[in-house]
Amino acid sequence: MKLREQMAEKLKLPRDLVMGAAVLTVTGRSEAYIENYRGIIEYTETRIRLQTKTCQMILCGERLHIDYYTEDEMKISGEIGEIRYC
Repeated sequence: MKLREQMAEKLKLPRDLVMGAAVLTVTGRSEAYIENYRGIIEYTETRIRLQTKTCQMILCGERLHIDYYTEDEMKISGEIGEIRYC
């Protein structure tokens, strides 16, 4: 186990906070909230590709759009059909 993981476990801290990991919350097939992303790589109606600290996250579907985004989080709406990590 890596030092940061051990520290998070011992101090009872959330892993996303210590590790900087992306947090994805999906509501049904129509909404996704992403926290701790680094940037938007691709943005079309059928595909949104994001860079996170450790990988890329790809959301595929129809009528996808970003409702809002800040430095820390974003909300994506539309008909989400698939979520992949690369």
